[in-house]
Amino acid sequence: MIRRLPIAATLIVLAAVAVMICLGIWQLQRAEWKAQLLERYRASQAMSAEVPWPQRREDVERSLYRHASVDCVRPLSSSAVSGRNADGRAGWAQVARCQLAGGGEAGVALGWSEQPAQAQGSGGRVSGFVGPGRDGEARLIASPPQAGLQANAAPDPEELPNNHLSYAVQWFLFAVTALAIYALALRKRWRGQ
Repeated sequence: MIRRLPIAATLIVLAAVAVMICLGIWQLQRAEWKAQLLERYRASQAMSAEVPWPQRREDVERSLYRHASVDCVRPLSSSAVSGRNADGRAGWAQVARCQLAGGGEAGVALGWSEQPAQAQGSGGRVSGFVGPGRDGEARLIASPPQAGLQANAAPDPEELPNNHLSYAVQWFLFAVTALAIYALALRKRWRGQ
């Protein structure tokens, strides 16, 4: 007895499996890209030369984890966001939005406090490390801290997850599982005939 494969169902399963394998390969490529990115960030931490403050979003990535300074002409706003201090204790990072000399704005993490009461920066020259901010912007982590605050935790590239290998394994397992389920469904169908 000749067993026939259902053409439409087989094509759909094979297409789905091909997509899952492609996604797994893409995640493997992303894992390699992320490893190189993290290595570059680690090397940036060791550099002592100061970089200019990144004014454009496309300049942020190559400035991350480097030393920088800004001239805060005047603070525009301040807020308290959850953060950790240099000892790893949870609390509040005091962040000011500053108007920069020469134009533009910058987010500056002035320091850390146990309470969310917002500290007011007075402006002036602030030095520190370029860390990732919100929406792809950079944030200056003040070092030394300003406004009588404690030091924030320094930005650390090790906090960036590189879980692309586990995602790749998941996609490959999904593909194998889809094939196994389809094989079992075919087997059941053929037994019933």
